[in-house]
Amino acid sequence: MSGVSHPNQKAEDAEEKVKSKAKAAIEFAEQAERLSQYSLAQEDSTTGSTQAVQARFITPQDAVITTSNGGRLPAVPIEEAVKLNALRDIIDERDPADNEPLKAEARESKDGSLHGTGPAQLDEKGEGEDDAPLGESQPPSRTNPLFPPLPMYGPPTLLRRAQCWVFRISSAILSLCFLLVIILGAAFTSIPLAASHIWLRLTFRNPDARRPFHQEEVRRRRARRAAERAWKTQSKKPANGTEKVAEEGKRGDDFIPLEGGPDHIPCDVRYYARRVGLDCEVFEVQTEDGFIIELWHIYNPREYKRTEDKQRVPHDPVIFPEGFVANGAANGASGPQYAPGEKKYPVLMIHGLLQSAGAYCTNDDDSLAFFLAKSGYDVWLGNNRCGFKPRHSMLEYGDPRMWAWNIRQMGVMDLPALISRVLSETGFEKLGLIAHSQGTTQTFVALAKEQRPDIGDKISVFCALAPAAYAGPLIGKMYFKFMRVISPTMFRLMFGIHAFIPIMMTMHSILPARFYGAMGYRVFSFLFNWTDDRWERDLRDRMFQFAPVYVSAESMRWWLGRECFAKQKCILTTREEKIMEDKEDEQEDQQPKLQERDDVHKHARENRARYAWYGPRTPPFALWVCGADDLVDGRRLLRRFERNREPYVDLVHSKIIEGYEHLDVIWSMDAIEKVGKEVREVIWKTADEGARRVCRVPKGCEEVSEFYVRREKGEVDATAGEWSERGREQVSGGGGGWGRVE
Repeated sequence: MSGVSHPNQKAEDAEEKVKSKAKAAIEFAEQAERLSQYSLAQEDSTTGSTQAVQARFITPQDAVITTSNGGRLPAVPIEEAVKLNALRDIIDERDPADNEPLKAEARESKDGSLHGTGPAQLDEKGEGEDDAPLGESQPPSRTNPLFPPLPMYGPPTLLRRAQCWVFRISSAILSLCFLLVIILGAAFTSIPLAASHIWLRLTFRNPDARRPFHQEEVRRRRARRAAERAWKTQSKKPANGTEKVAEEGKRGDDFIPLEGGPDHIPCDVRYYARRVGLDCEVFEVQTEDGFIIELWHIYNPREYKRTEDKQRVPHDPVIFPEGFVANGAANGASGPQYAPGEKKYPVLMIHGLLQSAGAYCTNDDDSLAFFLAKSGYDVWLGNNRCGFKPRHSMLEYGDPRMWAWNIRQMGVMDLPALISRVLSETGFEKLGLIAHSQGTTQTFVALAKEQRPDIGDKISVFCALAPAAYAGPLIGKMYFKFMRVISPTMFRLMFGIHAFIPIMMTMHSILPARFYGAMGYRVFSFLFNWTDDRWERDLRDRMFQFAPVYVSAESMRWWLGRECFAKQKCILTTREEKIMEDKEDEQEDQQPKLQERDDVHKHARENRARYAWYGPRTPPFALWVCGADDLVDGRRLLRRFERNREPYVDLVHSKIIEGYEHLDVIWSMDAIEKVGKEVREVIWKTADEGARRVCRVPKGCEEVSEFYVRREKGEVDATAGEWSERGREQVSGGGGGWGRVE
């Protein structure tokens, strides 16, 4: 009897397995279509199959979708990705353990918040639900308090298209009104300045004489005009043929301009590079979630051969592919072009909010990018997603999925892709990373132990200029408070679910360059409380040709909305935890003797490692803080390091530059003296010994004899006196060429 039942049991099990597999296949098809670019009915021969086939976990919190046609779609909620892979495991009879999500390292906060855990499954419709109203945004309680989940958008439907158009029309009208209010506010606040200027002119006084570097500005203006006349009168202008490679074994240390004459102020980094004897080539980089971003390579045309167009196209969206160092040294753009001992150490530069990497290239030889390139570094300028040309391997501009990202995606997707491409082209294992403002934010976020700390292994030093981790007093201004008061739905009605105020980009393209530059300065000065006192005013219009760029409305909602940065006043710590840390600081200051007890000190150290943002893979940090910066609070960040709240962070250089405003750290006329030369030296001191052996010594670093050894704590150099005679002496001649032309 048992012998008869055994085959029957097997048959029943097989039948049950077939039914289960068939059910899984049906559910998988539904889930695949739900996460696809288009529904099956919308696909044709031009689109190919865009159905989801698998979720690939980039980080424990980021699962991107791979499609049948080999494309990638941006991250979806973790529970949706897990469901897709689980159904695929049943169909293919795969071991589920082979496709489990990456293990998340949740970071605990003192207030009980958890950072880095996946989004909780929501019972009610909200973000994370494909068919939820586009305006809803309800982050799960006490989970990811600083990075609430983004909306999930499925294939386009008639209802979804209608909703998108409602948001586009409402945001076009309301955001234009908001922009007009800002422009009028900027114009109104400019009236007293204009009146003062006119009065000084009428009384035969020069209003510019009050500027701190007025005499230097006059001298540079004369030198620039002399150079323009010399360019016009020379018998033979340098043409493209001038871009010759230096003779073998001979460095091209003399930089011959390839462009000249009057400045036409284009939005073109290559134009400004050629004016100082350098050049630029553009590489296209694909992120792991399918965005195509630009990477600009600054080089000396006398010793570097421009790479072919086919070599600068996007690679596969694989970060740090196997053998990337050896392949880069043999086949990369700059890797094989320099012999051992003559190679240049790679440096990647990341820009700030609403800017492109062109912000590092507007000051002729005093531009930080050009200064480092002429010093002997291999300079690469990274741009974030969308930028001037919003592009994705699959999505179109009008698809809301193209814009469902914020600062975290810029950190864990864009930054690793840029680092990987630079190392793959240069053949080095690490690079020096320089970032300004928002660029520091995305790096601080990416390196956090619950985000993507592994990229710390590829960075020899992180140089943070005007580090943006804590909010400054400017966040309390009326127009920023307004954005914080309105609900997420109202924010999206006002600013949309696509690009943030895209009419700014339209104005950029149609307005005359000088008028746009002047208007851009006034508007941004009104918004962010900075002045051009330290900038070379003749070059100011250039500076605003590289801003603004396309950013997502979701990204600006993260900065200014009611849930994230504007509420917490910090990128990685909640407001409640900040209050607790302040109380701890007060107690420590009141009981200095207690800190000398070994047991108390050990307990405090262990406690702070537990709640620290960063782990042991964090690269050394170097900070340049602007002392008069209202936009961010760099002093608070320095205090965090000084209080040893980050025991794994080695602060190798820190400096407070009194009097500097937020952009002075890259645009001030004395920025090369106060920042650039120190950055140049810090990068060389922290480069690995193996890299130094194959690289030429950068100019200005010949006397460096002590190199980086990890230590407990850095020192703060609080530097003032930029209005002093010493400051005037420092700026004279700047960092480069104009000081040599009379």
